[in-house]
Amino acid sequence: MSNQENNEIIVTEKSNDTAMYLITKAEIDNQISTAKAYPRSLHEFMETALSMATLNEEIAQSCIYALPRQGKVIEGPSVRLAEIIISSYGNIRAGARVIENDGKTVTAQGICHDLEKNTCVTIETKKRITDKYGKTYSDDMQVVTGNAANSVAFRNAVFKTVPAALVTHIYEKVKEVAKGTVATLEKRRAAALDYFHNLGVTDKQICEVLGIKKTGDLDIDKLSILSGMRSAIKNGESAVKDMFEQEKPVQAKPIATDKELNELINQGMTLEQIETTYTVTDEQKLKLF
Repeated sequence: MSNQENNEIIVTEKSNDTAMYLITKAEIDNQISTAKAYPRSLHEFMETALSMATLNEEIAQSCIYALPRQGKVIEGPSVRLAEIIISSYGNIRAGARVIENDGKTVTAQGICHDLEKNTCVTIETKKRITDKYGKTYSDDMQVVTGNAANSVAFRNAVFKTVPAALVTHIYEKVKEVAKGTVATLEKRRAAALDYFHNLGVTDKQICEVLGIKKTGDLDIDKLSILSGMRSAIKNGESAVKDMFEQEKPVQAKPIATDKELNELINQGMTLEQIETTYTVTDEQKLKLF
């Protein structure tokens, strides 16, 4: 058998990495060249982004997130607005991916590259994948948490790259539209409450987070916050458990035995006093009281 027949082509990992690097570099160089040849128009960007983000109340609401934190509410432009900004800005590339899972947290990396200015921002976001007891989430919940981390990392990278002066102007207009009007308040309030009820959130929890006594006190401003919280959940930027303290289940009182009841009765305790600690059956009431 000849040496030629024995020759094998061995592709090493290093050569693969080098080839991928060269391909990626060529793609980016080409994109930068195109961006320089066809620069963006800020006027067109503002018009396009504003028209998309304020098309109607529902879209405007999706462009705002709200997160309750230690008695306060943090509001800001959401990942949906970041997507609108990216599609309108032009000559820009952005994305996010999970880069690490150490069993306790997942780390997502968001990247945004302004090809025209050749500036690039990379942001990393961590999210916990264990509950308050230290138990690790299921595989499906880890995927959900990773997607949420990606959304936040992507959003933050975009808003660190596109000038804040441009984003702020659009965001303020979005908030005006998202608030809606008094005429549509009742309908929007019912829709928002139904959404959270379907997720297992009670009116009591909603009122505690918003600092109101009853859901009827949900005015335009409070409803705007609740809508922002709904958007954060829908957009994958947060979860219900991060917004609301879960109500503690009512512990069932143990059923007293006849012997225990007799001892308590002999001590002079009334039925009302006993029932603060024990459950007394109807049969026991007829027999002992």
